[in-house]
Amino acid sequence: MSLPQIIGYAIALYIGWRLVRPYFSRSPLDNLLGPESDSFVSGNVARIFHRREAWEYQRGLVAQFGRLFAINGMFNAKWIYTYDPRALHSIYVKDQDVFEESEILTVGFMLYVGPGLLSTLGEQHRKQRKMLNPVFSAKHLREMTPIFNDVIHKLQDAIASRVKGGAQEIDVLNWMGRTALELIGQGGLGHSFDPLTEDKADDFADAVKAYFPVTAQIHFVLRQLLPVLVHIGPASFRRKVVEMIPYGPAQRMKQISDAMHDRSVRIINEKREALERGDEALKHQIGEGKDIMSVLLRANMSASETDRLTDEELIAQVSVLVLAAMDTTSNALSRILHQLAIHQEVQEKLREELVRARDDGTGTLRDLDYDEVMELPYLDAVCRETLRRFPPVKGLFRAVVKDGVLPLSAPVRGRDGSLIDHLPVKKGMRVITDIEASNCNKELWGEDAYDWKPERWLKPLPPALEEAHIPGVYSHLMTFIGGARACIGFKFSQLEMKVVLATLLPAFKFELSDKPIAWNVAGVAYPSIGESSKPEMPLKVTRIEA
Repeated sequence: MSLPQIIGYAIALYIGWRLVRPYFSRSPLDNLLGPESDSFVSGNVARIFHRREAWEYQRGLVAQFGRLFAINGMFNAKWIYTYDPRALHSIYVKDQDVFEESEILTVGFMLYVGPGLLSTLGEQHRKQRKMLNPVFSAKHLREMTPIFNDVIHKLQDAIASRVKGGAQEIDVLNWMGRTALELIGQGGLGHSFDPLTEDKADDFADAVKAYFPVTAQIHFVLRQLLPVLVHIGPASFRRKVVEMIPYGPAQRMKQISDAMHDRSVRIINEKREALERGDEALKHQIGEGKDIMSVLLRANMSASETDRLTDEELIAQVSVLVLAAMDTTSNALSRILHQLAIHQEVQEKLREELVRARDDGTGTLRDLDYDEVMELPYLDAVCRETLRRFPPVKGLFRAVVKDGVLPLSAPVRGRDGSLIDHLPVKKGMRVITDIEASNCNKELWGEDAYDWKPERWLKPLPPALEEAHIPGVYSHLMTFIGGARACIGFKFSQLEMKVVLATLLPAFKFELSDKPIAWNVAGVAYPSIGESSKPEMPLKVTRIEA
């Protein structure tokens, strides 16, 4: 029997089992409210992850069914959908051994990037995190702030050169992406990818920018089947098969993966050689040996055999650091600037705060240090409110890896009219946690929860929010999630956003252009023009004369 026949029979058996299973077994999810299925093959999934429709569709489901309900997944398998605070605490903190990162995500990252922080589980993940934690501390970020300021001044000069003749339309997303890459390059890897003051092609930069948009182009059914497909034959065989498939997104992902791996190997080898030559060699490198990767390599060399990371893991961390730091932060910054372009009064108020803080007493604007920029109240409010209302990652998957119980903060009504205060979960179930719905929960934030209002952070937060104990690591929000898989670099991201805004807003005014900007659901939400899926966000930028 040939391999294609075996795969065909396996898929047929799986579909057949899905068809007959409901008649032979009952599920605790059968009593949960939820939408009717749109399709036998994709259930509600196609609409939940639709590039444009997902925003309103998911929000409509939340409004109709509340904190816990069931949706129809692939072949109408029931999936749990929740943003209940106590359920989130169970999933991300208390019962992490029951609710694990979805294999669809970890296998994808393992395949494209390697065994880095985003793809590993259990003890291997804990070991990697233990090694990386110290380099994301506030102490280390204080030392890196001058690097941030230097990079962002180059960004300011680059934009200024393009608007010196008057207001110009600038692709802000492109510039935020280039800046985020250079910041994680210099601060994270001790490597410069982009001079910013001139346009320079870079295969690695292009690969990183394309990663999430291209993965979103891969058909959802294929992404669901990935955990099965990666076990068919050795890696060399699977690569040959992919090379023969005339499917654009698959070919582009292969190119992206190769480009990221090749540059990561080069960066690791360069850092290791510099470390072996001693401190004097490090002083002549970008970051002077204070970058995240130099510190990580140094710590890894002195670690015990059991704690030491392999070369394969170190190489993967390069791509992981860049992927995690670039798209999320650059897109969040673009979202902030988009909101400021819409709300000119907020932009002006923030500009006034920044100019006052940076004034050295003579009218000249100085750079702010770490503590100064992090403590500005209105800047902090604008950043927090944007991350609350528009989290870069809309929602996350978790897989139930062993039987357990999902508790709720308050009962929900079942299909039979009964009240449900907890939900038995069984191995194999899937869970979608809605980050945006948690951040915009009207029960906690009030009726204006879906409104963008930075001023809400300048007064006491609602008591219900304080009492809900949202398990996020940041400001009662799930934007950076919580628990053992919380975003390790969220302080790095905060610093980057604030230093960029503190530098650009006193220098430039940002306004909407005549091109309609729409935001797309993907691994990381991104903007584009009209119906296009091309990542870009043009704004009208005017230089402010000192």
